[in-house]
Amino acid sequence: MHYTKPMIELVMEVRRRTPAELKPSIKLANPELLTELLKHYLDSSDTITRTLIKELMKLAGEPWVSQLKNPDSSAVSNLQTKVYRGQTSLEQSPTKSAPEPAAKRPVKVYRGQVVYT
Repeated sequence: MHYTKPMIELVMEVRRRTPAELKPSIKLANPELLTELLKHYLDSSDTITRTLIKELMKLAGEPWVSQLKNPDSSAVSNLQTKVYRGQTSLEQSPTKSAPEPAAKRPVKVYRGQVVYT
């Protein structure tokens, strides 16, 4: 997901209105920013802050809007925010599988190529 100028302004306004203990997690560099704001939206009693977060979620797109209406749904639980070279994107979380058994012999990798010894 790419943050637009209106989204950035809303994040800064929400950060200004939040209590001091939540301010470290409300930063654009935080990959879990929208998840943190969703939790704060559900816990907050300040109408203005809730309205700002709601508007931000509308600008963010569909999975976040549905999460505001139904916080128990798992529509966003399998999504995670990734930041690569300054660009933020929303991607599916990898599914957790059973751990694979250890290899009999360690694999060596040199410059991206497997080296057999």
